[in-house]
Amino acid sequence: MQEQIHAAPTIIYPESDGQPMAETDTHRDLMMDFILMLKHHYRNRQDVYISGNLLLYYEEGNPRKCISPDVFVVFGVEKKRRRTYLTWEERHTPDFVLEVASPSTFRKDIGEKKELYASVLGVKEYYIYDPLGQVVPSFTGFRLVDGVYQAIDFVNDRLPSDALGLELGERDGDLCLYNPDTLQWLQTPQDRADAAEALVAQQANARQRAEDALAEALAEIERLRAERND
Repeated sequence: MQEQIHAAPTIIYPESDGQPMAETDTHRDLMMDFILMLKHHYRNRQDVYISGNLLLYYEEGNPRKCISPDVFVVFGVEKKRRRTYLTWEERHTPDFVLEVASPSTFRKDIGEKKELYASVLGVKEYYIYDPLGQVVPSFTGFRLVDGVYQAIDFVNDRLPSDALGLELGERDGDLCLYNPDTLQWLQTPQDRADAAEALVAQQANARQRAEDALAEALAEIERLRAERND
C-alpha cells in the first residue's frame, strides 16, 4: 500500500485583527495626515515604505506574533502596496514608529509595545503622542542605543528624528513634521489642498484679467476704426 504524503498546512496571516482603526476622529485624522505627509516627503524615493494600521508579522509560522503600528516607516524596501508586512520576507523591520495614544492604549504603548519594538523588532526610533493630552507624558520619543531605548530630548520644543532627518512637534496644536534643512514645516494634506485651490483661483483670475484686457483692446480697435470711417 502506497504511503500517503500530506502537504504541510498553509499558514494564513490575516489582514485584519478586528480592531477599529482609531478611537476618535482626532486619532484617525492624525494617523492619516502623518502617513500622507511622510509619503509626500519621500515621494521621489523608491526604497522607502510608509504605512500604518497594517498588520506586521514578525515570526514565520506563527500568525499570533503580529502588531499593527499606527504609523511606521521602513527604509531599504520597495515602495509598493502590501496587504500585510512579513518581516522574514522583507528582511527589514521598521526604522520609525509612531503610536497615537489614548488613556486606554497608553499602558500598552509605553510597556508591551515599547519592549517589543526594542528587543524583537529593533525599531530605531519610537514615538508616542496623545493628541488629546489625556496621558502623561502626552508626547515622548525613544531612540535605540545598544538594544535599549533612551529618551530623546526636546530641542526647540520638538523631538528630532535621526531616522527621518525631520523633527516632530506641535504646530497650531497639531503634531506635524519640521524640516531642519529647509527651516519649514512639512505641508499637511490640507495645506497642499488649500495651496492647490489658491493656485487654481489665481490662475483663473489671471486668465480673466487677460480676457478682459483682450476684450478692452479689441473694443478700442473697433472704436478707432469707427472714428476713421467717420
